Amino acid sequence: MSKSIAVIGSGFSSLAAACYLAQNGNRVEIFEKNDSLGGRARRFKEKGFTFDMGPSWYWMPDVFERFFGDFDKKPSDYYELEKLDPGYQVVFEGGETIEIGDSLDKIYKIFDKEEENGARKLKKFIENARSNYDIAIKDLVYKPGVSPLELVTPKTITKLGEFFSTVDKDVEKEFKSEKLKQILKFPVLFLGAKPSETPSFYNFMNYADFGLGTWHPKGGFHEVIAGMVKLAKSLGVKVNTNANIDKIIVENKTAKALEINGELKSFDVILSGADYHHTETLLEQKHRQYSKAYWDKKVFAPSSLLFYIGFDRKLDNVKHHNLFFDVDFNEHAKDIYTTPKWPEEPLFYANFTSKTDPSTAPEGHENGFFLVPIAPGIEDTEELREEYFNKIMTRFESLTEQKVQKNIIFRKSFCVNDFKEDYNSYKGNAYGMANTLLQTAFLRPKLKSKKVNNLYFTGQLTVPGPGVPPALISGKLVSELIEKN
Repeated sequence: MSKSIAVIGSGFSSLAAACYLAQNGNRVEIFEKNDSLGGRARRFKEKGFTFDMGPSWYWMPDVFERFFGDFDKKPSDYYELEKLDPGYQVVFEGGETIEIGDSLDKIYKIFDKEEENGARKLKKFIENARSNYDIAIKDLVYKPGVSPLELVTPKTITKLGEFFSTVDKDVEKEFKSEKLKQILKFPVLFLGAKPSETPSFYNFMNYADFGLGTWHPKGGFHEVIAGMVKLAKSLGVKVNTNANIDKIIVENKTAKALEINGELKSFDVILSGADYHHTETLLEQKHRQYSKAYWDKKVFAPSSLLFYIGFDRKLDNVKHHNLFFDVDFNEHAKDIYTTPKWPEEPLFYANFTSKTDPSTAPEGHENGFFLVPIAPGIEDTEELREEYFNKIMTRFESLTEQKVQKNIIFRKSFCVNDFKEDYNSYKGNAYGMANTLLQTAFLRPKLKSKKVNNLYFTGQLTVPGPGVPPALISGKLVSELIEKN
């Protein structure tokens, strides 16, 4: 039977869920608090530059294909993809670089050059990562996190030990080169948790990286959002911006309506893709599932200090994606997770989409996106932002052997306070909840409220976890739960 369904937020999980629910004949309406769509994947343009505000790594293309395939569409119906070569470069102390090419054969050669038998070791490591990827994508991540039995399949039983070892142990055991170790550990550090606290099973991210490659949607990552919005509207989804949710109305333990910009609107089902913790604050205390103590105990993925920069010249010695690992990897991880504070010497990441996509900057110019992973919930001031801008730009100039600060014609920053203000993000986190053993699958906050009927959740704080592909999957999972009830 057709239901009227409100979807709070317009990020990847919200848009995915809206598409599935509308496809099933429901009347779906999206409410986005900001003036543009996409959640953390918003875009803005300034002085001829185009900036993606959040996600920039297009990994796991098979998940995007599966999503659009569910509607008899293809990603190419909405945006054009280019496989990057190199996928990214890593910059070490002294400006030494390692490029991660667009094929395993190229990457094997790099590993052999850096370490004796490096290719042989990597082949063994990647075969296991590939096996884990197949199990994760086919058996695990498309499960709704309702029961621990979801983790028990003939394939996962053979991998049981990998939930109790860690990515850090596996990499340290196999490789000697510090550079190669950092490259293998980076996907989990930048996307959710310390490698020493991430189950070995999550090394499937290395197969996503090396085996499937790094891609770029022409025009920027927001083109994926634009494609999803187009699909949603074609399915009949109504979209509202500048629509702030003040309250979720509950009667007889059932979600009945939303208070939107001071006005009430009734629905049969309410689904929130907004921050999970924030969504529960829209309920009376008695209807909330999780206490302050619950959230305080959880391990959150990093927040970020971001800079969006327009340069009036082309830059040298940089690729589309660049990781700057010229300082101590483990010390920065400690400053995020162990004793949360601003890092003394931060690792950072920078992308310049204009290197491969001229449409994202004026001719002869470069657009730069700089990211420093930081602990969520720490102090955020303009003075700190300026201090860290100077830190990373001084190192950037030294490592890439060029003076560029005088060529900056546009600069905007975004940090903890902005994540809270724009996304109601708990502690200003950027990526959601970390993928530790005790925060995996059924141990994450639930897709369906345990206290309020017809109230559901989706996104990076629930199943299956942080990242864009998991957000698409989360939208599918919650839509299936709604259809069952």
